[in-house]
Amino acid sequence: MDHASAARARLGIAFLLAASGVAAALSPGAVAQDRTGGTAAHRAHAAMPPPATGDDGTDGTGEVPGAKAPATETGRTVSAWLPYWGDTRGAYRDALQHAAQLHTVSPFWYRATSATTIKSQPGAGDRQVVAGLHKAGIKVVPTVNESMDAATMAPLLHDPARRGAHIRALLRLVASRAYDGVDLDYETMATTGTARMRDRVRTGYALFADELCAKLHARGKSCVITVMARTAHSGKAYDYARLGKAADRVRIMGYDLHWAEGSPGPLSSLAWYEEFLRYATGTVPRDKLEIAFPGYGWDWTRGVKARAKHLTWKEAEALRRRKGVAYRFDTKSGTPHFTYRVGRAVHDVWYQDARGVVAHLPLLRKYGVRNAGLWALGFEDPGFWKVLRGE
Repeated sequence: MDHASAARARLGIAFLLAASGVAAALSPGAVAQDRTGGTAAHRAHAAMPPPATGDDGTDGTGEVPGAKAPATETGRTVSAWLPYWGDTRGAYRDALQHAAQLHTVSPFWYRATSATTIKSQPGAGDRQVVAGLHKAGIKVVPTVNESMDAATMAPLLHDPARRGAHIRALLRLVASRAYDGVDLDYETMATTGTARMRDRVRTGYALFADELCAKLHARGKSCVITVMARTAHSGKAYDYARLGKAADRVRIMGYDLHWAEGSPGPLSSLAWYEEFLRYATGTVPRDKLEIAFPGYGWDWTRGVKARAKHLTWKEAEALRRRKGVAYRFDTKSGTPHFTYRVGRAVHDVWYQDARGVVAHLPLLRKYGVRNAGLWALGFEDPGFWKVLRGE
């Protein structure tokens, strides 16, 4: 396991323990409320209070959720995750404002903690949000990630009975609201254990995806699978070819090349994109691929082992201006960065903005990938949307 993967695993365990006080089980046929994040970026924030939901089973306006026609993807090339923390209402408005470009929004609401238990964060299943997105013509495909490590997931995925139980739990979740499918962001299993365990995870996860996606398709639902970038040093727990055959979409997280518990550096780079795009397009149909861009950054303190602080684009730019330091753009990686001081402490901030997306987009075009993603709504440089429109 590389150093970044080991650090991700440690962070996932720590964050799970911190979140366990608000967890509640998803019993058969009913959704409870809790769940925590996936990658370093996905796990960077504490939970926030849930937005209001209509008590009468409607969306709060008298309309029944799901009554609207599902979104079409004509002219829409972007998907985005909706965070459950911070300014959730602002993130929701961000989605509505850019509905003409969004074919799918994935609320980051759920976490699998066992074969039969799925937990949810405060606000999960908000009918107003689901109905509002549908009304705007956007599909709602909530994200589920998992807290189970490779040693737990490998035998679960290879056991037909336990694998089937987990599939049924996910199908109950999809049926619990007017969801259009599910997005699986299973990373803990991919960043823990030995190489041999992760080999078992890879083969088992392929079997699991085959069965789950087939059952979702039989119900008219979408099957989306989010994966880490596959390079010489990461992502080997995912069988891209098998997952690409089973799923409707394969989302690659094009961020956290450098992350919170590692050394300072760009969240993505042109060379890294070139490497993982070459592999991905050689194994997955191009029309199924989505490359997710970061809308955030990390603030590292030199010489300090504590994890870096997460910053949205807006927070990074506000910090840069407040400190009176110049904007710098690293042409090699295609990302902005700056350095500032607090007393004797030196801070390095790397993040992504619209200019960086401009630098990376030609690589997507080079490899014939049309679909992009965003982690996450409310985090990004507003210019991101213009860039994707070609403006």
